[in-house]
Parts: sequence; structure tokens; C-alpha cells
Amino acid sequence: MGSERIWTAALVVIGDEILSGRTQDRNIAQVATWLNEQGIRLTEVRVVADDPRAIGDAVNALRTSNDYLFTTGGIGPTHDDITVDAVAAAFGVPVVVHPEARQILEDYYRDRPGGLTDARLRMARTPEGAELLRNPYSGAPGIRIGNVYILAGVPAIAASMLEALAGTLEGGRPMVSVTVGARAAESDVADLLRETEQAHPGVAIGSYPFFRDGGHGANFVIRSEDGELAQRTGSELADKLRAAGYDPVEGGL
Repeated sequence: MGSERIWTAALVVIGDEILSGRTQDRNIAQVATWLNEQGIRLTEVRVVADDPRAIGDAVNALRTSNDYLFTTGGIGPTHDDITVDAVAAAFGVPVVVHPEARQILEDYYRDRPGGLTDARLRMARTPEGAELLRNPYSGAPGIRIGNVYILAGVPAIAASMLEALAGTLEGGRPMVSVTVGARAAESDVADLLRETEQAHPGVAIGSYPFFRDGGHGANFVIRSEDGELAQRTGSELADKLRAAGYDPVEGGL
């Protein structure tokens, strides 16, 4: 298992509204979950402002160090939606109105008030040579150029694009997670956790403490590409916690 190919991805979250705190990002969790289902590891997330240079720098850095790069945000109809321009500049290609994207938008807005306005037509702009990502939710497509996948910032629309993309990317085996919770302080079980992880190559154990109902505890998450190994390690960890005087709960607290 250790010699198997590990496929990786990074995510660039774009938007002044995220950095200012006006909008809470919900795309990181759904992109990470979706990637894991495709057998791809999300290795890094960057949040950048609506600044062409910042977007371009992040795109060029991350697309070369990962198998895939996803971006969210900045592909709408307004003047501050600049992701397409920034990505095109990063690739050194011009921005064009994609004929298929234009047709999609013409069909979508044909019977809607206002029709296909100049503002709405902005959503047909792509870097030259790009392909489209289907968007069953709202029509306006996402974009793929090279190994970069440009998604909408609205979570429901991003989810629609990801759903349409499912099963089309090459990846490995999904990570399986097993959680064991206990009313145990991390410092009291640190050695136990380390020994359990070392005894099971191919497993990583993370500890996530909490304070609840007046007491401390932690959830211990066992992760592995081998689902059977993860389950077995979780059961062994629960047995060790029980022997140490704790009352573990498989599935977490």
C-alpha cells in the first residue's frame, strides 16, 4: 500500500468577502469531501483576495505542485469577477467568449427577464483553449484548463459542478476515517495513541480535543486507505482506552 500512487489537489478560495469575514466559506469542506471520494488528497488551501496577481501567483504555485488545482469564486457576471482573467494570465493565454458557453447561456436566459445581457455574457468568458464543466444547477458552466478546475463560489453551484465532474478524474483509493471518542485528556493518552499508530503502518491517528458539559475529552480519528485496517485499529484503540480506565465510544462523542 505504501508504494501506491497518491493523487493530490489544492484549493484556492477567491474573494474579498471571505477575507473580510462577511461571508463564511463552505466550499472547503465540500471540496475536500468530494476529492476524498475520488481518491484524491486535498493537501493545501489558500484564500486570496480579488487581486489578479495574487490569484495568478497562487494558481501557478499550486498547479505545478499538485495533480489538480481547484478554485472557487470570481466567475460571476460582475466587474469584480476576475478569476477567468487572472487564470488566463497565469497560463499566458487570452480570454475569449467560449461559443458553447455562449449557447448554453442563450438557451438558459431565452425565456427569462432581460435575456442574455452583456453582464450575463461575462459568464461565457474562458481562457483560450479551456473546456467547460457542466452546471446543472444554474446553467453558467465552470471551466477546466490544464489541471485547473474553476468552480463557482456559491456552494450549491459549486456542488452541482462537482457532481457533474464525479468519476472523471484519475485518483487512488479514498481515505477511510474511523472515530473513537473518550472522556480522556490528550496528555493522558498521548503515548497510547503514538504506540497504536506506530504498530499499524498505513494508519494516521489524529486527536481532536473538546470541552463539553463541564468536562474534557477528545475524539481520535483513525485514517487509512485500507478500510479494514482502519476499522481494526479503531477497535484496538477502543480496547486500549477501556483497559486504561476510559469508556470509549466508537463513532465519537
